[in-house]
Amino acid sequence: MASADNNAESLLVVARQAATRAHCPYSNFHVGAAVRCDDGSVIDGCNVENASYGLSICAERVALFAAITQGKRPLELAVSCVDAQTDAAPGSRMPCGACRQVMQELLPADAKIHIDGVGHQHLSELLPHPFELDHSS
Repeated sequence: MASADNNAESLLVVARQAATRAHCPYSNFHVGAAVRCDDGSVIDGCNVENASYGLSICAERVALFAAITQGKRPLELAVSCVDAQTDAAPGSRMPCGACRQVMQELLPADAKIHIDGVGHQHLSELLPHPFELDHSS
């Protein structure tokens, strides 16, 4: 079990480092994410804000999309909101609904999501009733 804890912590370290590159002049909320892929590689991402808020993108989606564009298969994800207050409610550190839906599409249902300052949850706990399309037709 210590090995799993070390893997989670190493993924969180990468997420924290990615947060330092965030472009967040509007929220000043630096977020980083790291995805471990099936080949053992780790892909990171940070949030990128835009004056037209709808064009902004969260760190989790940046990391997941980068993994997919590199031909990788994501297995687990870590996210770090380095500007979150240490005494803040866990909800301020959690992935947004859009990111949860993207995670549902690109990660295995039993994927672990490591949330800095909160712990880990399985994707199925974060999004228990996801939107899904039937791929069998």
